[in-house]
Amino acid sequence: MVPLLLVLLLAVVLFGAGFALKALWVVAVIVLVLWALGFIMRSAGAGGRRGRWYRW
Repeated sequence: MVPLLLVLLLAVVLFGAGFALKALWVVAVIVLVLWALGFIMRSAGAGGRRGRWYRW
């Protein structure tokens, strides 16, 4: 009985880790797209220089 429970626990942990990793990939792609859009669409600053689109 104990080995069966350990296998089921391992399956649940691996399923949770796989879901979390997929969610992190989706978040990473969204952040990459937002960063690329901000880099492309940044406005020109004083003197014709392109300013930073971020605050820091």
